[in-house]
Amino acid sequence: MTQAPVPPASPGRDSRDPRDPHDPHPYENLTPDVVLDALASLGLHGDGRLMGLNSYENRVYQVHLEDRSAVVVKFYRPERWSDAEILEEHAFAAELAAAEVPAVPALAFDGRTLHQHGGFRFSVSPYRGGRAPELDDFEVLEWVGRFIARIHSVGARRPFVARPALDLHGFGIASRNWLLENDKVPLDVQREWQVACDAALAMIAETPLAKVQGAVQDDRRDGDGMDIEDDDAGEEQPGDFDADISSRGSDDQGPRALRLHGDVHPGNILWTPTDRPMGGPHFVDLDDARTGFAVQDLWMLLSGDRAQRTGQLSGLLDGYEQFRSFDRRELALIEPLRTLRLIHYSAWLARRWQDPIFPINFPWFGSSDYWKGQIQMLQDQAEAMQEEPLSA
Repeated sequence: MTQAPVPPASPGRDSRDPRDPHDPHPYENLTPDVVLDALASLGLHGDGRLMGLNSYENRVYQVHLEDRSAVVVKFYRPERWSDAEILEEHAFAAELAAAEVPAVPALAFDGRTLHQHGGFRFSVSPYRGGRAPELDDFEVLEWVGRFIARIHSVGARRPFVARPALDLHGFGIASRNWLLENDKVPLDVQREWQVACDAALAMIAETPLAKVQGAVQDDRRDGDGMDIEDDDAGEEQPGDFDADISSRGSDDQGPRALRLHGDVHPGNILWTPTDRPMGGPHFVDLDDARTGFAVQDLWMLLSGDRAQRTGQLSGLLDGYEQFRSFDRRELALIEPLRTLRLIHYSAWLARRWQDPIFPINFPWFGSSDYWKGQIQMLQDQAEAMQEEPLSA
């Protein structure tokens, strides 16, 4: 079976964006002047050249400074992550950099990596250029696998305290419930979509993704890190099966969770020529870092038919296992993880639809034809989850 491409994926809450959290256009006031003034508040003075980088969730800019250097400034979407969750991301990136893993950590100013200006929280990182890796090259796959293993070796040292898990509840059940409760699925296909979605989630409930061991358990957070509003996940719905979900999942002998990058796909790996200093891959965008299983940071690098994916997996694991062992039982989680991402992606688009950038870039979303396509993909995923896992 040829797989569809992956969809493009100080502590406390008192210092969050002071504007109305239900403002449908959180970035409408983020003008170029605000961006440059935010940097100036840290003593960084732009020369006027500013370029928006590819990011829908946050707003990210490459800014050239008067000293001829360049930085990347990221303005966090209001109400997505708490300060504590963002600072945990920053701390993880700093750990990786200290271990000489090629990640790009946030810069500290007066000991702080998270800053505020004009009602926005933001961070600043050094600019690192590069291109997407050539994942049809076995040596590149092996190299990337080595560095993912090194990320996981650091990630296994300690757990996240604030950041949530990538699991059935956050990515699957909460997404399904929100879409149905907010009438985001058209009535003419709603029942058929719910049946297909529930069937897929029931299969995932029999995997370790039902309850990720060592994860932060918070039933008031969804898979995006956002507070769940009006989410009566505890009340039984047609086809609901999650009342006893906490009793399922991995036992003490199952795969173990660790801190992950969380969103390793070709767009988040920048490759520089190996004949240059620090050449090879470096990893960007830890915004989706969370607790989960190691295979999460591998499967989105696989594409094509089964034979192609098997070859790519072999290259990644050849490199990975030079630094860290890999539990082959996790390979059975690839299709469940793909299914969770499929459901979560629809909910993410629906939640963000009031942001004008989303209708512009995803004009096909929300129609009955879109949801009919989702039904077919969920049914295909139910079949894929019953196939033998990849082996390498």
